[in-house]
Amino acid sequence: MVVVNDVQSRLNETMVREVIRPSDLGEAAAIIRDAASNHRQISIAGSRHAMGGQQFGAGTTCIDTLGLDRVINLDPVNSTVEVEAGITWTSLVSWLQANQDENEDMLTIIQKQTGADELTIGGSVSSNVHGRGLIYQPIVQDIESFTLIVPRGQIIRCDRAENRELFNMVIGGYGLAGLIVTVKLRLGRRQKLVREVQVADIDEVIPALEKRIDEGHLYGDFQYMTDESSDDFLRKGILSSYYPVGFSTPMLQDNVGLSQENWMNLYYLAHTDKKQAYELYLKHYTETSGQVYWSDNHQFSPYMSNAGDLLHEKLKAETFGSLMITELYVPRHFFTAFMESVRRNLSMLRANVVYGTVRLVKKEEETVLKWAVDDYACIIFNLRVIHTDRGIAQAQGQFRMLIDQALSFGGRYYLTYHRWARKDQVLSAYPQMTTFLEQKLDFDPDEIFQSDWYRHYRALLG
Repeated sequence: MVVVNDVQSRLNETMVREVIRPSDLGEAAAIIRDAASNHRQISIAGSRHAMGGQQFGAGTTCIDTLGLDRVINLDPVNSTVEVEAGITWTSLVSWLQANQDENEDMLTIIQKQTGADELTIGGSVSSNVHGRGLIYQPIVQDIESFTLIVPRGQIIRCDRAENRELFNMVIGGYGLAGLIVTVKLRLGRRQKLVREVQVADIDEVIPALEKRIDEGHLYGDFQYMTDESSDDFLRKGILSSYYPVGFSTPMLQDNVGLSQENWMNLYYLAHTDKKQAYELYLKHYTETSGQVYWSDNHQFSPYMSNAGDLLHEKLKAETFGSLMITELYVPRHFFTAFMESVRRNLSMLRANVVYGTVRLVKKEEETVLKWAVDDYACIIFNLRVIHTDRGIAQAQGQFRMLIDQALSFGGRYYLTYHRWARKDQVLSAYPQMTTFLEQKLDFDPDEIFQSDWYRHYRALLG
């Protein structure tokens, strides 16, 4: 037996039967066939960043996909790249940069999730992630096809024509229909972008971003103030966006950036002196306004997987704490009212908001567990959770409040980060959840692929 956990929240400690890292497709298929013939269950993990228990299941054989990390084929004519699903975003982008000439036809990724970079492509597909693109749907828009090892070990191809029902279930389906082993990803032209930064009030955010879309900006977000002692808490922040410029535009060799040391200092201040953290972050972003970035590189950011341990040591805290994320979606015309309502409720519940950002996402109509059912404002809250029974109970109440707020404004929430939503909240945000669970059983009647996430919803919804 092996103890595993997610690397961010550290709230998913699980005892699995074993962890196996296959090195190729054939080995992966053999592992699944062996498990099926011996009536064992399988869970699937990559970089282990999801916080909701999707990658682990107690007693399961946990397939670690990080050994499936090769680039299979780059197709410049059709602007696609086929990769093994365990490759990370950093490895893929590095490969694309190293294996193409740097010119106006160079291809790269269109979007990736923000916050952490060493996530696998397969995990991102399974969560139907999105980035800071202003005009993009979730990543389903960028998936041309994938190959899947299904419960009996067969290898099948899925796209919008072949096995379409399975295609729609697997993207955003958290690994419950089979193991994604290869992904064909649509690419875009690698461009130079200029960052534009301003301080904005929340009622200015959506109009400003939509105006910038009209002006041709491709990426952007709004990072709101988290200092609850300030009147500007959740009311003011840093709005930045990126617009394309010509390939010949010069790029400074010494762009202002955050070192890991600077990032860790900001991370510490975000927990201990939010006013100073905001002032330093604002100064940094203001200094970067007008800088030129590559469209792929600007989507990466400093991140330390051991930041929680370093912070715990520096705080000299008696009890370990970590950041837990929730991601909420509301119609854009309700954004300001939503933020004001949440501001009041977070203050009443004494939630410790450490970091937060706002992005835009476009509606998609393909995946079974789709969450982008409208052109939404996406609001992310990082709350500090103390790892005691009382601390976790408080966090559950705070996150349920946030979900209630989103639902009251006709919105949704993201399933990836926790399993703390009530049954009525799940069914309100995801009325298709029961259909999804039924389809899982149709494709996997012996429930070979399982996780603690799946077991939770199966029990919750009966």
